[in-house]
This record gives sequence, C-alpha cells and structure tokens, in this order.
Amino acid sequence: MGKFNKGGKKEMPELNTSSLPDLVFSILFFFMCITHMREETAKVLVNTPQATEVVKLENKSLVTTVLVGKPKDKKYGVESLIQFNDDFLDIENVVPKMTQQRQSMKEVDQPKMQVSMKIDRDTKMGVVTDLKTQLRKAQCLKISYSAKKQIRRVSK
Repeated sequence: MGKFNKGGKKEMPELNTSSLPDLVFSILFFFMCITHMREETAKVLVNTPQATEVVKLENKSLVTTVLVGKPKDKKYGVESLIQFNDDFLDIENVVPKMTQQRQSMKEVDQPKMQVSMKIDRDTKMGVVTDLKTQLRKAQCLKISYSAKKQIRRVSK
C-alpha cells in the first residue's frame, strides 16, 4: 500500500500560453474584418462624366474631396449644391473651410494638398467656375476632376 503525503508543499503548475498567439491573431483578424474606413456620405447625386485619360491619385491622404450636384433630399431644393465633409457649403464658406482643412494637415504636407472635385455632369458651369475661384482664393491650386474611365470598344 502506498503512502499519501499530506504535509508536503504542492507547486503551482505553470500557465500554458501556447495558444495565446492563436487567440491574439484571431481577435486581430476579427477586428480587421468588421472595421471599415470612414467615408463621407454623399448627400448629392453625382454622375461623373467619362474620360479616356484617367490617372489614379497616388497619396489619398493629401486629397480633399468636394462633391457638387443636385441634393438627394428634395427639402434642400433642386439646384446644385456643394458638399464638403458631410455638410453643404455656401460658396462664401469655401475659403474658410479649405483654409481650416489645410491647417489640420501636417505642415510638410500643406503645400501638397490637392482638391478632387466630383461634379455631376448636369451641373451648370457657373457653379464650377465660382467654386474654382473660391479655391484659388484659399490657395488650393492643385485641382483635379473625378471621372469614370471610358471603355473603348474595338470594332472588327
């Protein structure tokens, strides 16, 4: 018959951490799948025109997008409006908003700021000209227009 040792000190077993990296990567993968980057909600209808020579913008963190088109909600009217960061802008408020946007950037990146204008094809040119004039006053001199790439059809 064996002896039972009741008076001896028992050691605490070590904590098994072999599955900890699997758990950490599973949680990381979960958050990567459910998280998305914030994009502005378009409150205007923008049907951009097609173009043959389209260049993709490189550094999107330096790009500020301005939308111009007819509002989706009829309570804002039927005339083209300017949308910037989920808010409608009057033409007089473009300079302060763009100046504020430039000030929020790093000082090194401020001269590289570029404004991308997404303009509905049915927007009157007077609105676009006024917007470009205000952007010049705000020292936003790098302006690009967003467009869809035109699909070329090859005939045989």
